[in-house]
Amino acid sequence: MAAPSPGLPKKEIGAVYAAGLLQGLALVTFPAASAVFTSRAAYGLSTGEYGAMFAPQVVMAILAALLGGRIEHRWGEKRVFLTGLGANLASMALLVASRFLLGEHGLAYAVLLVATALLGIGFGLTVPALNTLTAALFPQRVDASILTLNALLGLGTALAPVLVALFVGLGAWWGLPLTVGVLLAGLLVFSAPLPLDAAGVPEPQAVRSRRFWLFCAFALCYGAVETLNGNWAILYMKQVLHAPAALASIALTLFWGAATVGRIFFAAIDRWLPARTTFRLLPWVVGLAFVATAFTPAAAPGLGAATFGLAGLGCSALLPLMISLGSKDAPPGDLIASYQIGYGLAAFGIEPLRGRLGLGLRELFAGGTAFALVLAVLAAVLVGVSKRRARPTRDAGVMDRARGLSGARSA
Repeated sequence: MAAPSPGLPKKEIGAVYAAGLLQGLALVTFPAASAVFTSRAAYGLSTGEYGAMFAPQVVMAILAALLGGRIEHRWGEKRVFLTGLGANLASMALLVASRFLLGEHGLAYAVLLVATALLGIGFGLTVPALNTLTAALFPQRVDASILTLNALLGLGTALAPVLVALFVGLGAWWGLPLTVGVLLAGLLVFSAPLPLDAAGVPEPQAVRSRRFWLFCAFALCYGAVETLNGNWAILYMKQVLHAPAALASIALTLFWGAATVGRIFFAAIDRWLPARTTFRLLPWVVGLAFVATAFTPAAAPGLGAATFGLAGLGCSALLPLMISLGSKDAPPGDLIASYQIGYGLAAFGIEPLRGRLGLGLRELFAGGTAFALVLAVLAAVLVGVSKRRARPTRDAGVMDRARGLSGARSA
C-alpha cells in the first residue's frame, strides 16, 4: 500500500476506508432484507410496495450526484463526508425504529420511505467525498488506494446478505442495521476532529458531446442490469426457485462477491486481456447469466445461485471501466446520476410490468438479456471511437485509471 501524504495523519486513512466498508453494508441492508419486508409475518409489503420503497433513494442519490461537486466546493470535503455519514446513520436508525410499527402498515411504510431517502443522500454525498479524500491521501498511488477503497465497498455489499441471514436465524433481523448504525456513530465521533481535506484534487469538467450521451445511456442500462440482480435476487430465489432463506441470501452474496473479486481480477490480468476487450466482453457474460437464470429449473435453486455469481462477474469491471473510458467526455457525477436512473427503473419499475403485462420474475430476468445486448452494442461503439481518438494510448493505462474510478453500489 502507498504511503500517505505527509500532511495527512494516518487516522484519516482508517476513517476513509472504514467509511467505505460501512457504506457498502448500509447500501445493501435494504435489498438484503427483502424477504423480511415482503413477509406477511413482518412488514407484509407487496412486491409493488417493495419496489417503490427505493424511489426516494434513487431520487435523492441522483440529486446528490449532480449537485455533489457544488456542495463540496461550498462546504469542503469534511462537512460533506460527515453529513453523508450522518444521513446513513439516520437511515439505519429509522429502519430499526420501523420494526416497532409493524402493526401500523401505512406508518411503517412511510418510515421506510424516509429511511431509503436518507440512504440515497448518504450514498450521494459520501461516495464522491471518499474517492476525493482517498486521492488526496495517496497522491503518488491514487489508482491502488482507490482500488482498495472500492474493494472495501464491495466487501460491505457482499457481507450484508450473509449478516442479515445470520441475524434472521437469531430471530433479530434488525441486528444488521443496528450494528451498522452503532459503527457509523462511532466513526462520526472518530472523524469529527480529523483535518479531512482534499486540496489540490482537480474537479471534473462537464462535457456534452455525442459520446457523453452514449456513456450516459451505457450507465443507465448498466444500472438496470445491476439492480435487477442486486435488488431482486433474493425474491427470485424464494418465489421462483423456492430456495430456503439461507440459500437466497447466499445468491445475493455471490453476486456482490463476484462483482468485487472480478474488478480486482480484470485489473490484474490487463496485460493479457486488454481493458477495452474486457469492456466489450463482459456485457455478453451478463447476457449469458440472464439466460441461465431465466431457464434454471425450479428444482435446482443451487444452480440458480451460481447464475447470480456469473452475473456479478459480468458486472464487475463494467462500471469502473465505463467511468475510466468516459473520463474525458462525461463527468463521474453525471454517469452516476444516469446509473441511478437505471437503478430506479429496475428497483421500482418491476411491479408495474408484472401487474399490467402479467410478466413474472422469470420472464423479466429473461428480458434483462435485452439490456445486456444494448450494453454490448454501446461498448463496441464506444471502444471503437476511443481507439480512433487515442490510438497511442495503451490499454494498460486505461485499466490503471479504471482501478481508481468506481461508482456506487459496485463499488
